[in-house]
Amino acid sequence: MELPKFLLGDNTDYPDGIYIVHTEYPRFIINLENDEVEWLEEFSQEDQKELEAEAENLITAATAFYDREVARYDA
Repeated sequence: MELPKFLLGDNTDYPDGIYIVHTEYPRFIINLENDEVEWLEEFSQEDQKELEAEAENLITAATAFYDREVARYDA
């Protein structure tokens, strides 16, 4: 089974949280309410340097995914 690149996450214990799960490498969960990112991968020092350049693009893509999904709910 192929998973979508992004998934919306919800948890009633955190009613203000807006979670997006990135399912491809590097996997992470971002809370759009406060931009807190939880990485689900272990990174070497070399990987961390490369990731810094990519992280901003991934977070921008996650935010765009959320905006698109919300717009579809409103339609």
